[in-house]
Amino acid sequence: MPDSLYGDMGGYLRIIFVGLAATFLYNFFACLLRSAGNSAAPLWFLGGAALLNVGLDLLFVLVLRWGVSGAAAATVIAQYAAGLGLTIYALLRCRHMLPRRFDRHILRELMDLSLLTCAQQSAMNFGILLIQRLVDSFGPVVMAAFAVAVKIDAFAYLPVQEFGNAFSTFSAQNYGAGQSDRLRQGLRQATAVSAAFSCAVAALVVVFARPLMGLFVQAGDTEVIACGVRYLRIEGTFYAGIGCLFLLYGFYRAVQRPGMSVVLTVVSLGTRVALAYALAGP
Repeated sequence: MPDSLYGDMGGYLRIIFVGLAATFLYNFFACLLRSAGNSAAPLWFLGGAALLNVGLDLLFVLVLRWGVSGAAAATVIAQYAAGLGLTIYALLRCRHMLPRRFDRHILRELMDLSLLTCAQQSAMNFGILLIQRLVDSFGPVVMAAFAVAVKIDAFAYLPVQEFGNAFSTFSAQNYGAGQSDRLRQGLRQATAVSAAFSCAVAALVVVFARPLMGLFVQAGDTEVIACGVRYLRIEGTFYAGIGCLFLLYGFYRAVQRPGMSVVLTVVSLGTRVALAYALAGP
């Protein structure tokens, strides 16, 4: 990584870590609401936060010229909007579901279920860091294009990711009730819906890749835009597979087999990292 970028990286991290509490609040209350069958509220709050993030990115980066610190600030503000908003919503609508006393046995059970999920997330982020290291070796143009394209990527498959979370709740409810037939039927239908939606989004990203890059990159930065367009058009063709992967993550967590989610993560990211380094050339 060029030495000139270390200052920006440090500033970004110092700001982005402020949003950890907001992320915890959102995830906690989103899971609480989904367990009660309310998958709509978390999705609406997350979708609103994503739109807010994009709008603030445009304001802070393109208008106010705050650079990477502006992008970090936009993310943190959006995270707190989602986290605090969902917290208030849950306190008003689901107060009866909130814990009233500490129970060590429940905490131990939660820890047992969450350890492998933590391992999955750690493996995922480690793989992303390896990809980022490779991207950094190509210089500022590729780094800038990758940063913007990944943000567009995340926004594009955000709905299907939340669909996977909703399917996880559906699967857990039917698994707990012993409704194996309904669980299998739901898996088939969810896969079809996720694949269809992913293909539609992929078509939009492939067709409008250049205008999407133009929302975040100045028109004069033609190299960055061209590089980002190539990334989006290649990545977009695989959205259907990503959507199915999110479904499988949720399914295996729901049926108390989080180890399979870890295996899927290691295999998918391991393949991605290996192919990235192999195809990058010397």
